[in-house]
Amino acid sequence: MSALPRIVAAGAGRMGQGIAQVFAYAGYEVSLVDLKTRPDAQTALFAKTALAQIEKNLRFLASLDVLPDDKIPPIMARIHFQAEPEADQALSQADFIFEGVPEVLEIKEPALERISQANEQAVIASTTSTMVVTQLADFVNNPARFLNAHWLNPAYLIPLVEVSPGPATARESTASLMTLLKHVGKRPVRCAARPGYIVPRLQAAAMNEAVRMVEEGVASPAEIDEAVRVGFGVRYATMGLIEFIDWGGVDILYYASNYLKDALPDRRFEPPPVIAEMMEDGRRGMREGQGFYDYREMDVAVYQHDMLARFVRLLSHMELLAAPAD
Repeated sequence: MSALPRIVAAGAGRMGQGIAQVFAYAGYEVSLVDLKTRPDAQTALFAKTALAQIEKNLRFLASLDVLPDDKIPPIMARIHFQAEPEADQALSQADFIFEGVPEVLEIKEPALERISQANEQAVIASTTSTMVVTQLADFVNNPARFLNAHWLNPAYLIPLVEVSPGPATARESTASLMTLLKHVGKRPVRCAARPGYIVPRLQAAAMNEAVRMVEEGVASPAEIDEAVRVGFGVRYATMGLIEFIDWGGVDILYYASNYLKDALPDRRFEPPPVIAEMMEDGRRGMREGQGFYDYREMDVAVYQHDMLARFVRLLSHMELLAAPAD
């Protein structure tokens, strides 16, 4: 990107603040737009509080030597708070608009209508964590430039953004948004217009299972959290869930899931039909050369070495790697 596009975070709450910080940090001029009508005194206080929170985040990074102190003023200078009366002008000048108003349909609808009427050209991305793009696209004129972009809090730290286009979304809109996000250091992944995206759906399943284990007396909350921190969490920080299935073998998941389904018993542990199909087809993972991924043209030994080396570095950084005996 040569000339940096103009960015608007529409909705100046926590998500809008985080998005504004990300783009200002990367050198973009950003308008942080408040879409709510407030008395002048409340507007001034709200603006002061929002900008103070962003500066607090930056000073936190500086305290960890991630950011030099002298970078904070120019970053803050690139963030321009716009109160509701100035909203339409700021929106009209944007190339990308991130809608981040509260997760209430009765608030989303007028906000998206206003955004799309004020600007008929910009790519518009809703940051909703609960509503699918097909539910919101009707509120936007020219829905070819509309899609969802789900940021994870804190938005200024978590690299992932889940990008979910709808049936009407133009390929160019998706591609331009993905490019923009990569340019500011994010790691966008594309997902279909389904409830829960990727992470919230995985997260809900894992959290509910953790609570069930507390209820059943399997372990205490502290023991479950420790198991996640030093086992589950570090494992999947270096390797994806699907990747791990191939690494260990599809057969391990197949037999373990069927055992749990019968032993607990509960159908939620039953493996999905594709696992049985892969077993029958001999696509059982890395050992057979094919699983969810294709390893036939890969140097598997190098891949395994690199993956384990990454795991060791992470364990060492987290001070979880055991020292050898003297």
